[in-house]
Amino acid sequence: MKKNEKTNVMRVLDGKKISYESHYYEPDATMSGEEIAGILGEDPEKVFKTLVTQGKTGNYYVFVVPVGAELDLKKAAKASGEKAVAMIKQKELLPLTGYVHGGCSPIGMKKQFATFIHETATDFDNIFVSAGKVGAQIELAPGNLIKVAGCKVADIV
Repeated sequence: MKKNEKTNVMRVLDGKKISYESHYYEPDATMSGEEIAGILGEDPEKVFKTLVTQGKTGNYYVFVVPVGAELDLKKAAKASGEKAVAMIKQKELLPLTGYVHGGCSPIGMKKQFATFIHETATDFDNIFVSAGKVGAQIELAPGNLIKVAGCKVADIV
C-alpha cells in the first residue's frame, strides 16, 4: 500500500473533520496484532483489533479489543443484550462489512452495526485501529473513534 493512499476509513474521518495519523507497514499474512504493535513501536494495549460476531437473534455486533486480548463471548453477549454471540466465519467478513480479515475497521463498514469498545481504550490519549486495509493503521483519540463508530464502552475481555 502506498504511503499516501487514502482508505475509506480515512475518507470518512476526513469528511467528519476528525484528526488522525495514518501508519503503514509491510504486511505479512501470518502477522499477529502484537507483531503489528511492535512494528508501530507501540504498546499492544493501545492497538485494537475489530471482531465481528452474530447473536442468537441474527443481529451482527462489532467488538473492538486490544490485540493481545481475547473477546469474552459471555461478556460480549451481555453487553449486546443477546443470550449468546459467536464469531462469524472469515468468508462472511468481506460481503458483510466490506473489509478483509486483518483489515477490518470499526469505521466505514458497509452497514453500521452495534459497536462496542473495550473500556481500556479510554485509558489512552490515542489508540490504533485498522485503517481498512491490511498494512495500514490509523491513530486517533479514543473519544473520536467512539463518536464516529457509535461505540459503547464495555468490559468485553
